[in-house]
Amino acid sequence: MNVAKKVFWIAGESSGDLHASQVLAASKKVSPNAKHFGIGGPLMAKQGFDQLYPFARFSVMGFVEVVKHLRFFLNIEREIGQLFRSEPPDLVVLVDYPGLNMRIAKLAKSLGIPVLYYICPQFWAWKHKRIFKLKAYTDHIAYILPFEGKHLDEHHITSTYVGHPIAEEISLNLSKEKFTEKFKLDSQKKWLGFMPGSRDTEVGKILPEYVKAASQFDSTKYEILISLAHAVDRDLFKQIISTNSNIKVIEDANYEMMQYCDAMAVTSGTATLETAFTGTPFVLVYKTSKISYEIGKRIVKIKRIGLPNIILDQDLIPELIQDDADGTVIANNLKQILTDPIKNEEIKDKLQELHDVLGKKSASETTAKIIQEML
Repeated sequence: MNVAKKVFWIAGESSGDLHASQVLAASKKVSPNAKHFGIGGPLMAKQGFDQLYPFARFSVMGFVEVVKHLRFFLNIEREIGQLFRSEPPDLVVLVDYPGLNMRIAKLAKSLGIPVLYYICPQFWAWKHKRIFKLKAYTDHIAYILPFEGKHLDEHHITSTYVGHPIAEEISLNLSKEKFTEKFKLDSQKKWLGFMPGSRDTEVGKILPEYVKAASQFDSTKYEILISLAHAVDRDLFKQIISTNSNIKVIEDANYEMMQYCDAMAVTSGTATLETAFTGTPFVLVYKTSKISYEIGKRIVKIKRIGLPNIILDQDLIPELIQDDADGTVIANNLKQILTDPIKNEEIKDKLQELHDVLGKKSASETTAKIIQEML
C-alpha cells in the first residue's frame, strides 16, 4: 500500500495564495494522492489545502509592522521546526515571502527535507547575498521572470523557468459592451484608467495626484476610471476623489479596465505587469515617504523599478517616481501616449513581445510537474 506523500507549503500573502492555488489545482491531476498542508490562504483551501494557521496574521508589510509581529513569527518558526522533526514532510514548497521562507528553507535543509522555491526573492534588486542562501538551502527554484535564469545559472543553482502565473490568472468576465453598461461609460469618449494601489498608505499619497491629473482632461472627450481595491478604506478613497465629479469608480473589474482603457496610470506593483500583459500603454507611478525613498535609493541596486522595463531591458514605460509622481507630470505623459500614434504603437508592439515571453508556458502545470518529480 502506497503512503500518501506530504507536501508542506508557505504562501503568506494574497498574491502567493492565488499563485499557489493554481499550482495545487494542477497538482491534483498529476499527484492526486498527495496531501498538501501548511500556511496558505482561502484560495488554496478551496483546492483541499489544510491550513494550519490563520492566514490574515501573515500579511504584514514594512519594518515596523514586522517588528510588532516578531514574537508571532518566532513562535511559528519554532512550531514548524517541531513539526518537521516529528512528522517530516516529503517536500517543502515555499512561495515568495522571503522573510519567513528563507529561514524555513534553512531549517528544512538542515533536516534533510527537499525544498522547492516557487517565485524566488528578488535578489537581483536588493539583498544580493540571498542568492548564496538560495543555493545553500534549496534543491530547485521555479522562477517566473526570464532574466532570473542567467543569475541562477551563474551560481549553478538547479532551476526551471516556469512562465509567469499572471498568464493564467488574467481573465475577462465582462465584454467591453457589458463593462460600458455596468459602469455607465460613454463609448464615444477616450477612456483613461488610474490604479492607485491596494494599501491605504499608497492611496493616500498617489490618489490625490491621479485626481489632479484627471482634472487636466476635458470631460466631454474623456472618461476617467479609477479602481477601488477591497482593502482600501472607502471613506479615505471617497474623500480624495470628491473634488472631481467626473470620476467613475471601478470595482471588481481591474482586468477589464486594463484591457479596455486607451491609456493608464498604474501604481508600481503587480498591476504594472498585469497592465503590460493586456497590452495597454501606461505610465508607472511610485511615491512613498521621503525617509523610505532615501533608504530605498541606497539599497536598491537596479536602475529601473518597473518589471515590464526590467524584463524588456529598456525604458519603454515612463517611470514617474517620487517628485515626478505629480499630477501635471502624469497628465503630460498620458497626453503624449494618447496624441503620439507612433509612440503608442511602439509601446503596444513591445508589450506584445513581453506577453509572448511570459505566456509561453503554464506556470501552474510546469511547477506541478516539478513537484511530482521531486516527490
